[in-house]
Amino acid sequence: MSSVIAVYPGTFDPITLGHEDVVRRATQLFSHVIVAVAAGHHKKALFSLEERIGMVHEAVEPFKDQVTVESFSGLLRDFVVARNGKAMVRGLRAVTDFDYEFQLAGMNRSLMPNVETVFLTPSDKYQFISSTFVREIAMLGGEIDKFVSSGVRKKLAAKVRSLGRE
Repeated sequence: MSSVIAVYPGTFDPITLGHEDVVRRATQLFSHVIVAVAAGHHKKALFSLEERIGMVHEAVEPFKDQVTVESFSGLLRDFVVARNGKAMVRGLRAVTDFDYEFQLAGMNRSLMPNVETVFLTPSDKYQFISSTFVREIAMLGGEIDKFVSSGVRKKLAAKVRSLGRE
């Protein structure tokens, strides 16, 4: 395998088993994967940037030899170029994701002509999971064990309690 750095960006609010599966798949294709946790200037995150980075670190522990976790703000292009990234990994869950991701890939190609966007689909059992659904289910007291790791589940439960939403 040639030495290729891939960047997997997202807000990861929180990281789900689907995200973890995409990381695992990316490590089979690239020599190094940077999970880039967005500061989330355009979204109101449930977890702070530091909390999200901590959860991602915990989730990618099995791949620590190939995966690093970093935060970024500003243009993703600047982050990828500064780290000599040659690929950007994007997870696709369903056809509805494709239209948005296809447009985003085109824009990114315009901004970064030497960086390829690679679409990876998670395992069938994770294709319907989204961080938004997980947050909503947790806030309403539902069971999320099938969607996130036990560490993330505990952090979500604590966050829900801290918000008085038990």
